[in-house]
Amino acid sequence: MNAWLILFGAGIAEISWVIGMRYSAGFTKLWPSAFTVVAVAISMLLLAWAVKTLPIGSAYAVWTGIGAIGVAIAGMLWFGESTNPLRLLCIVLIVAGVIGLKFLTPD
Repeated sequence: MNAWLILFGAGIAEISWVIGMRYSAGFTKLWPSAFTVVAVAISMLLLAWAVKTLPIGSAYAVWTGIGAIGVAIAGMLWFGESTNPLRLLCIVLIVAGVIGLKFLTPD
């Protein structure tokens, strides 16, 4: 399987565990906490798999970028966080960085 697709899956799992942490209430709620732990494990396993072939610096930056973008958007959609235009611009800049790293990094 393409390492970039695996890395994308790792980023989606990262978004999932960060949102899960929000619902776990500091790991005081069983099922959201369990979900968070499983999502962390999946995210790390997929990241580890992806870095078998991708450069670690690019893979880590893309993984955290996907997570940052996804969690920022989820925060705006589900948790009423700010949609300030400058905040949105910063998210667009992260997207540009992730795309740039993808296209400038050999497979």
